[in-house]
Amino acid sequence: MSSNKLAGKVAVVTGASKGIGASIAERLAEAGASVVVNYASSKAGADKVVGKIIKAGGKAVAVQGDVSKQADINRLFDETKKAFGKVDILVNNAGIYEFAPLENVTAEHFHKQFDLNVLGLILTTQKAVEHFPADGGAVINISSVAGVHPVATASVYSATKGAVDAVSKALAKELGPKKIRVNSLNPGMIETEGVHSAGFIGTDFHKMIAAQTPLGRIGQPDDIGKVAVFLASDEAGWITGQTLLVSGGQY
Repeated sequence: MSSNKLAGKVAVVTGASKGIGASIAERLAEAGASVVVNYASSKAGADKVVGKIIKAGGKAVAVQGDVSKQADINRLFDETKKAFGKVDILVNNAGIYEFAPLENVTAEHFHKQFDLNVLGLILTTQKAVEHFPADGGAVINISSVAGVHPVATASVYSATKGAVDAVSKALAKELGPKKIRVNSLNPGMIETEGVHSAGFIGTDFHKMIAAQTPLGRIGQPDDIGKVAVFLASDEAGWITGQTLLVSGGQY
């Protein structure tokens, strides 16, 4: 079901070796974009995503980089420029979540999440903007329903996502004159490798979330990938500074 709504565009997707990031990368490529699949540690995962895109007739390269580190961010965009010559779309998907009750919160727990989820996102956007063309571009920040409706035992994680939503709104105002749109895409619980390895699937928590969701299930990565294509495309050309909950109605 390929379309050409992103033909000629170049997209960078951070944290795209698996889960939501991989689905977004695949969907953007399917819509015609050349995609840079960024990964921090899983080269095999990123290569698999690139292979899938190329097999389907798309264009993609994998570039390693920990986007909580400035030198890695610089290299990510140098490699993007080398591969595709420019950047039109940035999807800030790289992020981590760690749940901890208040008594277990430490400075390390705080900084680990804020350095990647918030500071890394800001610095990656800062560098991307240097490469956006004169006719603008799109930044999509992958946030969470937790940013709008914080979760117990996730005070720090919820705070990072609340910060992401605030950053999106502030940058939408700041970058609007450059024709750069900035939006937050806030998924509900999505069935990803991370959610499986965290042990959520099949638990009472999983069942509770599904029961609270009007559409009766938790999400799949593709539910997010399709919306990312919309936000990156001209169809969303009049949308900026928004927090879009993609959660089956659960919040």
